[in-house]
Amino acid sequence: MSTQCNENTGCSSCSSASGCDQANKEAHEQKMIAQRLADIGRTFMVISGKGGVGKSSVAVNLAATLAGQGFKVGIMDADIHGPNIPKMLGVDGCKPVGGEGGIAPVAVTDNLRVMSIAFFLDSIDHAVIWRGPMKHGLIKQFIGEVAWGTLDYLIIDLPPGTGDEALSVSHVLKKVDGAVVVTTPQDVALLDSRKSISFCREISIPRIGVVENMSGLYCPHCNELIDLFKSGGGERIAREMKVPFLGRIPLDPQIVMSTDDGRAYVTHNPDSKVAQAFTAVAEAWKKLLAG
Repeated sequence: MSTQCNENTGCSSCSSASGCDQANKEAHEQKMIAQRLADIGRTFMVISGKGGVGKSSVAVNLAATLAGQGFKVGIMDADIHGPNIPKMLGVDGCKPVGGEGGIAPVAVTDNLRVMSIAFFLDSIDHAVIWRGPMKHGLIKQFIGEVAWGTLDYLIIDLPPGTGDEALSVSHVLKKVDGAVVVTTPQDVALLDSRKSISFCREISIPRIGVVENMSGLYCPHCNELIDLFKSGGGERIAREMKVPFLGRIPLDPQIVMSTDDGRAYVTHNPDSKVAQAFTAVAEAWKKLLAG
């Protein structure tokens, strides 16, 4: 067993790691994770039962909303096979810098930080072809070896479904404060969202809230709300599954433009109906987390 273990770095970046047995490495990893989490107020997941419901857009704009209120926010992009958070926030060309205190997350603003595997890929065409154990190891590194610093909220954007990444986050963190389940109003999305809620209960997530995304489109001419994908489904499953409904986020074509341009929509359109909806969701979620 090594006696030269660097207490400020993870095992993968420690020069003495080769002299440690597996038990010592695991103990060190757990100590590092506990130290990081001690500086983080609330940790919650953004999850969806299926793809295409705008889960990452909700994660980014919810993070930007909280950061805009003065909170210190981190986003951990745990969608290892489809890491889009850096692109959506305009930092996809950045590279994290390592130091004695760990790997520094990429700063979007003074109080919004991001970590993603996208920062470490050779090109945008690089496919991550990993099985569960490798993904689990990366998630441990993203918690224990990243110098998140003091945060009010750490938001973890998960891939669609209820697979390896969500299980690994729950296992590594031991205690996740909550989960925001994102759905769209149509029945197919709602069916999978019910499974997401059941999954969160199975892994003992204490607070679960539902957001109905793409909930209507305000006509740019008459300002009438058009229910393109129905409406009210998210509220219905929240009621049936006995979890809080956090609110509805309407569609806006400018969200697509903002995402492609690497700008959080709510930051650049603070007076829009979408930004107001995200503010309402953030307030409902903060109240739920505080309860």
